[in-house]
Amino acid sequence: MAEAGTVSVVIPAYNEEDAIGALVAAVRKAGSWGEVLVVDDASRDRTAERAEAAGARVVRHPYNKGNGAAVKTGVREARGDVVVLMDGDGQHDPADMPRVVEPVGVYDLVIGARAAADQAPVRALGNAVFNGLASWLTGRPIADLTSGFRAARRDRMLEVLPLLPNGFSYPTTSCLAFLKAGHSVAFVSVKARAGTGRSKIRVARDGVRFLLIILKIVTVYSPLKIFFPLSAAALLLGLAYGVWNVVRFGKIPMGSALLIQLAVVVFLFGLISEQIAAGQERK
Repeated sequence: MAEAGTVSVVIPAYNEEDAIGALVAAVRKAGSWGEVLVVDDASRDRTAERAEAAGARVVRHPYNKGNGAAVKTGVREARGDVVVLMDGDGQHDPADMPRVVEPVGVYDLVIGARAAADQAPVRALGNAVFNGLASWLTGRPIADLTSGFRAARRDRMLEVLPLLPNGFSYPTTSCLAFLKAGHSVAFVSVKARAGTGRSKIRVARDGVRFLLIILKIVTVYSPLKIFFPLSAAALLLGLAYGVWNVVRFGKIPMGSALLIQLAVVVFLFGLISEQIAAGQERK
């Protein structure tokens, strides 16, 4: 287990004055952490003042950049060898921090996995779909792709910072980037509570973003996971369409030939992308 004095607790916050003070106090009570760092993403309320009053070191953005940008700032500014990331709305229980931090060292990234019962039904269903898709694409069971409660080696987090978006999907991106880069990732069950205020995540809008991020990260590290199924689907559809037309009309239609050609082109693009990805890993 990482020594508590080497741990920096990073809390991105935007307009969280109702929760941040109590959260910082609870975090400090949960362990003798090296520091508690709150990144105030240009809040319009007293988030920064209440965080400082509770004993946190506060770094302020001059304008609102997004949750992911606040996380990037926090990781760069952190002084510890291990960083713990938590949401600023109080949904994560600081009492779970020792269990999340403990495996760091054996693992490069440890994610606090929430139970489906602790989430709204629609969000739980969406997360289950994303978890299943990401598990298939990465070849590794993923218990909670979108949890913002996690601990990681700071040097490993610095490696993936350029890949992280400035918005709310940094948990998805960082988890997939760690897995596809060959780093060790573990999941620890945690209890999630209802956060204060109104959620800034929108299911439809951010769900599409999460899906695109999953495809983006897997394309960067394992392109054939994307290109091969598309190629196979086009090939099978083209062959089936061609056979059906031969049996019924005695000729092969142009559509069938185009689908087969598409399958070949997509597969070749996948092979080229796979070689590029392999070349980047060897650098």
